[in-house]
Amino acid sequence: MSLGYAEKLSYIEDVGNVGMSEFFDSSHVLREKIERLAIMIKKSKHLVVFTGAGISTSCGIPDFRGPKGIWTLQREGKALPGASLPFHRAVPSLTHMALVELEKAGILKFVISQNVDGLHLRSGLPREKLSELHGNSFMETCPLCGAEYFRDFEVETIGLKETSRRCSDAKCRTRLKDTVLDWEDALPRKEMAPAEKHCKQADIVLCLGTSLQITPACNLPLRAIRGGGKVVIVNLQKTPKDKKASLVIHGFVDKVIAGVMDKLNLQIPPFVRIDFFQIILVHALSNDKRFVNWSLQVASSHVQKAALPFIESVEVSFTDKENYKAAILDKQPFQLKRRTAYDKAFEMVLKLNFGDGCGCPSLEIDVPVDFKFTTDGFNLDKDVIFQKLRDKAIRKSKCGQNAVVERKTILTPRSDVTTYAVVTNVIQYNKTCKEALDSVSNGDVKKRKASVTGKRSSRKRSKGSKV
Repeated sequence: MSLGYAEKLSYIEDVGNVGMSEFFDSSHVLREKIERLAIMIKKSKHLVVFTGAGISTSCGIPDFRGPKGIWTLQREGKALPGASLPFHRAVPSLTHMALVELEKAGILKFVISQNVDGLHLRSGLPREKLSELHGNSFMETCPLCGAEYFRDFEVETIGLKETSRRCSDAKCRTRLKDTVLDWEDALPRKEMAPAEKHCKQADIVLCLGTSLQITPACNLPLRAIRGGGKVVIVNLQKTPKDKKASLVIHGFVDKVIAGVMDKLNLQIPPFVRIDFFQIILVHALSNDKRFVNWSLQVASSHVQKAALPFIESVEVSFTDKENYKAAILDKQPFQLKRRTAYDKAFEMVLKLNFGDGCGCPSLEIDVPVDFKFTTDGFNLDKDVIFQKLRDKAIRKSKCGQNAVVERKTILTPRSDVTTYAVVTNVIQYNKTCKEALDSVSNGDVKKRKASVTGKRSSRKRSKGSKV
C-alpha cells in the first residue's frame, strides 16, 4: 500500500515540530490518574472527546510526530514503515470501540476527530455525533445535495477535488468530491460548527492521542474552560495545552481507556465489519432462441466499475451434470462469459477468496440459475439483517456469515443483480482490555507494529490544520 494521505498532500518544507520525546507515568501514578479520570467521567453531564493520531497507532497506523512518526522519519532521511495491512482493512482500536459504548450509555455526547482514517465511523459511532475536522479518506460528498458516501475503498484524491463518481440521486447526478483537506484548505463549517457548539457546552473535553499543536483545531478544547468546564489530556508527548489542563496522563491511550471502562463497569463491545458485493447475471437469447449468452460479474455494491478491495479472486464451479468448465477469476473486474442452452437450469458455486486483513480466508456462495424464469426483485430490512449477522458473528466469534439484502432486475440489458452482506472481521476486545489492565506499567504495553500508513499530518496554520 502507498502512503495514502501522506503522499497525496502538497509538498511543504516545514511540517512543524517532529521527533517529540515520549513520557510515561509510573505504574502507581498511572493507576491513580485513571481512577481520577473515571470519577470525572462518571460525574460528567456533557463529555466531549477530541481525538488525534495516537488513538490509531495500535491499529497499525503510524502517527506523524512521534519518534517513529512519518514526518520524523522523513526529516531524518530514514525509510518509512512498510505496510503489512492495507489501509482500508484497518480495524478500530480498543479506544474507538470504548467510545461507541460510552455514547450508547449516554455518557459521551460528541466526538471531534482530526484523523482521516474513517475508524470512528467504521466503529459504529453515529455520524451525527462526530465531526471529522480534516475529512475522511473513505468518504465522498455531493457538493449540491450534501449526500455522503462512505466507501470500502480509499478515495483517490484529497484537497476537496472532484472524483470520478457522481451522486446516485437520479435528480442530482452531480460530480462527487473527496472530503480530505490539503495544507491550505480551511476547516469546513459543517464540521467546525457542531464541534465549537459541543466544546462550549462541555464540562469535560477529553483529548486522546493528539499533540494539540495545530491551530485552529487545537484551541477547540479550551472553549470548555471558558464555560467552566475542564480539559483532560492523554498523550505520550507533552503538549502546549498541558498547563491549562486539569489532568494530564502520559500513557498509552488504549491502556488508559481500558482502565477507565473497568472503573465504570462498562464492557467494550466487539467490532464486526460487514462488507458488500453484488453478483450480476447479464443474459440475452441467441437469435434462434435455443441458447443464452450470459456473463457473470462479481462487483462492488458502492458504484459501477469500482474495485472490490477485500476480494482477491473468485473461483467458479458448477454442480450439475453438464460438466461446465470451471474458472478462476483473478483479475478485477471479476467477469466470466458463457453460452448455455436456454432450457437448462444449473447451479454455480462461487468461492470468494478474501485479501489481507480479513478475518477468514474465503466464502462459498451457491447461485442457482434458470433463465426461463424471472425473479421478482426485493429490498429487505437491512438493519434487521445486519443485526442478525452481527449477533451470529459475535456468538461464534468468527466471520463469514452472509445474507442477501437486495435483489433487482434491470431490463436493458437484462440483468439480475443480487446484493450480499458478508461479515469479514470480528474483533473481541475483552482479552486485550485485560492484558492492558494486568500490565505493570506503561513500558510493559507492547505497541503493535506499524502496518498501515495514510494518517493525518500536523502543522501550525491559520486557515486549515493537519494532525
